[in-house]
Amino acid sequence: IFGGLVWILVASSKDLSPMLQGWVMFVSVFCFIMSIILLCLYICGAHGGSSSWVTLDVICQETAALFYLSMAVLEAYFTYSISFASASPPVMTIYQENIAAVVFAFLATLMYVIHKVYSLLRWKSS
Repeated sequence: IFGGLVWILVASSKDLSPMLQGWVMFVSVFCFIMSIILLCLYICGAHGGSSSWVTLDVICQETAALFYLSMAVLEAYFTYSISFASASPPVMTIYQENIAAVVFAFLATLMYVIHKVYSLLRWKSS
């Protein structure tokens, strides 16, 4: 959910830094699709109780957490840098949307890290 909110907020703001916004969009879309695919596979029972699926879950959550952390830090730096721009209404709107995107990006990172910890505990016990 938080990743989808980041995706929407970044897509709705104007691109002041297309390279950064492209990375943000890639990470949020990639992690969203990866999470949905894993969820569907678990719901369908494709894992069959195998311990290799727990390892796959750990790897996917670790990748998503690292991607989201890098994206959140870059987005926070970008937002900080545009805070020094002019205080015109269009720039302030972009600034406010990016602040919301940064908050949700860090929340998504936290959720992926928490999931990774529980996946590691499950992996250790299997």
